[in-house]
Amino acid sequence: MRILDRYVLQKFAIPFIYCFLGFIAIWLVFDLSDNGPDFIEARTPLPLILEFYGTQIPEIIVISLPVGALLALLYSLTQMSRSNEIVAILTSGVGVVRIIVPLMFVGLLLTGVTWYFNYEQAPHAAAIKKQMLKDIKRGKKKEPGLTAHLFVNREDVRTWYMRRIRPAQMEAKDVQVVQQDADGNITKMWYTQEAKFRPATSEWVFDRARVVDVDLDGNIVSQKTVPELYIKGWTETPWRIASSALNPDYLGIGELKEYLKYNADFPEARLAPFETQLQYRYAIPWVCLLVIFIAAPMGIVFSRRGILGGVATAIGLFFSFVFVSSLFLALGKGSRITPFVAAWGPMILFGSIALGLLWFRATNRDLPKFKIPGF
Repeated sequence: MRILDRYVLQKFAIPFIYCFLGFIAIWLVFDLSDNGPDFIEARTPLPLILEFYGTQIPEIIVISLPVGALLALLYSLTQMSRSNEIVAILTSGVGVVRIIVPLMFVGLLLTGVTWYFNYEQAPHAAAIKKQMLKDIKRGKKKEPGLTAHLFVNREDVRTWYMRRIRPAQMEAKDVQVVQQDADGNITKMWYTQEAKFRPATSEWVFDRARVVDVDLDGNIVSQKTVPELYIKGWTETPWRIASSALNPDYLGIGELKEYLKYNADFPEARLAPFETQLQYRYAIPWVCLLVIFIAAPMGIVFSRRGILGGVATAIGLFFSFVFVSSLFLALGKGSRITPFVAAWGPMILFGSIALGLLWFRATNRDLPKFKIPGF
């Protein structure tokens, strides 16, 4: 590593730590002001409050890293520009792109960290936060699982209804399964008070199951009670059954893939939120690299008069990206645009703008100025 690279990284590192921790502190203050009255009213013990905020660490890291990188980069580069260090480096024959090469590697490193937390932990943190707030307000923990759940397997023409299903425990209570033929006629029904799934053998075990055979006219042909009924060959699993009621915003990449695999027979409009969220999970870590290319041309200036304008432009571009990204995400979930465009469109658009601005700065050209007609 060259001396220049170490110097640039040193200038960036300390402001980044301050900005990253400062953003987390600001988030914590706002969150406490929002949820603090609920904690006080419910007399929530301190260990539970600490546990609540501990579960939010992955999500807040994903949010804080790009913001911290943007502010730290603007601060460090503008300080170097203000003290004419940038001009001195450029006059020694080093180009603008070469100056920010170590910062590009930092962007890739932050992208990897964001990818790690965004794969599963960050989306789960959002779901845990929502459930814990409900439990705190209610004064007791909700029993895990879903109640009064209906699941339709369109591929195998099978309908499930259960009073409660607990995917983590691989079991369901008060289950009714209805089998139909290709024409929609009911051919068989199963009733059980308790059903368990065995992943090792991929089989369902119905306790004290009642099996009913039905003819094409809907008449019961036969019925029998089996103390312990083993059923193999069914594609339904507890997670697949419960996934039909899941929120895509709270699912990790692996869970989204599994949902799309096992529910491919759902209508396109029903799958659009899950497909869009999957692409978004792939795209969002790259924001850490995007902010490097947004901040670099705006932070490197050759006169003191352009510093504030560059900082304001960079921050404006970033928040414009956040707004456009949210808009595209909503359009993708509503099946108005394709999931790929919804997730990657803003990234490609603002990435192109950032690279264009970097090219202007690297070739010593004046950055384009946007003027409102009539002003």
